[in-house]
Amino acid sequence: MIELVCRDRPGVVCLQELPVWGLERLEGWSGMQVFPAVARRPRVPGRIGPPVTRLYHGFFRSALVGQANAILVAPELEAEDLGLLQISHRGLEPRVVQAVRVADRLVVANLHASTDLVAARAELERARSYAEGLARPGEAVVLAGDLNLVSPHLAGYSEPTSGIDHVLVRGAPASDALVWPPERRERSGRLLSDHAPVEVTVGV
Repeated sequence: MIELVCRDRPGVVCLQELPVWGLERLEGWSGMQVFPAVARRPRVPGRIGPPVTRLYHGFFRSALVGQANAILVAPELEAEDLGLLQISHRGLEPRVVQAVRVADRLVVANLHASTDLVAARAELERARSYAEGLARPGEAVVLAGDLNLVSPHLAGYSEPTSGIDHVLVRGAPASDALVWPPERRERSGRLLSDHAPVEVTVGV
C-alpha cells in the first residue's frame, strides 16, 4: 500500500496505525524521508512482529506489535522533525500528534485520534494547539490523519471530507479533498488498506 501511495511522488504522506516493526522498512518501501512516532510500544521483538500480525491483523497489530504513525517527506524537500506530544488522557489507548516542518513553509501535524467521540474532539483540539504553536509567522498548518470524527469543521481551516480521515489546511490555498475510490487501492480482489487515502494539494 505504501509503495502504491508513493508511486506518483507526493510531497508529504501521513500514515497512521502502523505496526512498529514496519517503521524501519518505510524508507525502502517509499523512497522518502521518514519521521516516525511510536504511540504504543510493542510487546514482542520486531522479527516476530510480521508473522504474529498476520494471525489476526486487527487485534495483534496494536496489542502485541505496537502502533505508530509516520510522516513521509519527498527527498528533495527540506524537512525538520518538530517532535511529538501525547494527546490522549491517562487510561485511554495512547494517542500522539507528531509534527514536521516542510520546506520552511508549512507545519504538518499527523495524528490518529481515539474512537470515543468526546476524546477524539479533545485530542484534535490539543493537536491543533500544538501544531499552531509550532508554526512561525506566515507558515501554513496542516492537520492530517484518522481523526475518528465525521466532518470536523475547524475555524480557519479547509473543508473536511465526509468520512473520518481528513487533511485540514490553514494559511494556504488547498484543493478539495480527493478520497480514493476502492478500485484505486484494490489488487487481486483485495483492498490494500481499510482506510481510503485522502489527497489534498496545498499551494504554498
